[in-house]
Amino acid sequence: MKKVVKFGGSSLASAEQFKKVGDIIRADESRCYVVPSAPGKRFSSDTKVTDMLYTCYAAAEQGDDFSDKLEAIKARYQEIIDGLELNLSLDDEFETIRKNFEARSGKDYAASRGEYLNGIIMAEYLGYEFIDAADVIRFNGDGSFNAELTNTIMSTRLSNVERAVIPGFFGAKSDGSIKTFSRGGSDITGSIVAKAVLANLYENWTDVSGVLVADPRIVKNPEVISTITYKELRELSYMGASVLHEDAIFPVRKAGIPINIRNTNAPEDPGTMIVERTCQIPPYIITGIAGKKDFVAVNIEKDMMNSEIGFGRKVLAAFEKYGISFEHMPSGVDTMTVVIHQAEFVEKEQKVLTEITHLVQPDSLELESDLALIAVVGRGMRESRGTAGRIFAALAHAKVNVKMVDQGSTEMNIIIGVKNRDFETAIRAIYDIFVESQL
Repeated sequence: MKKVVKFGGSSLASAEQFKKVGDIIRADESRCYVVPSAPGKRFSSDTKVTDMLYTCYAAAEQGDDFSDKLEAIKARYQEIIDGLELNLSLDDEFETIRKNFEARSGKDYAASRGEYLNGIIMAEYLGYEFIDAADVIRFNGDGSFNAELTNTIMSTRLSNVERAVIPGFFGAKSDGSIKTFSRGGSDITGSIVAKAVLANLYENWTDVSGVLVADPRIVKNPEVISTITYKELRELSYMGASVLHEDAIFPVRKAGIPINIRNTNAPEDPGTMIVERTCQIPPYIITGIAGKKDFVAVNIEKDMMNSEIGFGRKVLAAFEKYGISFEHMPSGVDTMTVVIHQAEFVEKEQKVLTEITHLVQPDSLELESDLALIAVVGRGMRESRGTAGRIFAALAHAKVNVKMVDQGSTEMNIIIGVKNRDFETAIRAIYDIFVESQL
């Protein structure tokens, strides 16, 4: 077995957390490659090191004295070093950072130092080799990630390295300038490393024990999803579930490497396995529930629209002309509804409506705003009769009026539209009927 393990900022916020991580890594000799994030918050009112670096660099850009801010960052790392009782000095590294800040080396450089310095500490603590991500992750001149070149460099560099620490979040262009990933940076790095070394498993350690069936801010103590497919995860992530950015999933999915979401603070929990396919029968008919608020539905009605060739294309052209993408498009014989983000639409609504009128001359054109969309996702739905009926019965019992329904052709998800005010009530009702009633 060969595993790549990535640890998030909350898992590495202090020396105490570092020790937990060290215990986790040493408990399994197959955990060969470690990808650390920058130190996160130690407590709720604390500041992430990455944010401290941004603030410090902003002062440097303005020509202000940033010494105190840089010393505060150094103190955060020294606290970790002292807590781990390491014989390690970062004085030279911080002097280099000072000079590069004065030289205006860029925000990406500034932000990347959080992971870089944590990587040095982690390598020293574990006795692993430290590999600077700038040496093995490549970006093109336009800032786009060069996956093919990176995989070649990374796999070659790690071919003779049995154990290594590679900091997450950043890489470099061919000229050596630092470039960061836009979102989910350390998750992406872990995925890239896993692909390069052909790992058997990519473990992503965070502060939750896996992917949850529903948002814990809405449903109290929701169940953990034991196994989820990439397709199911994609559906839930698209509808707002905060799990992994899709850029972090693509490299390992393509290589057939599963991801295991684990909890640093509860390492005995098995977490969630994210896989391409599985024959495991899910414990519930549904896998997960997710949703987002603030959509608007543009309802178009015209007699005989089904026989008017190009009708749908013309309607969508009106949205395309003003740079608006659509989320869903349920339709009937003489009706068509286009669901879009309200924030994108509100300033352009009259232009879009006028364009639709000119292009298709509808009999009726109406708007319904303040809608929320809820996705009920699950591979088990394909084999179960009456899933939609149970959803509608649960919503009716909770006195929630359904404004829209849209089911994908894969029969793996059902999208329900409700008013914003009913969003939380609807999610709780669906969770109760499919999960709570089965416990």
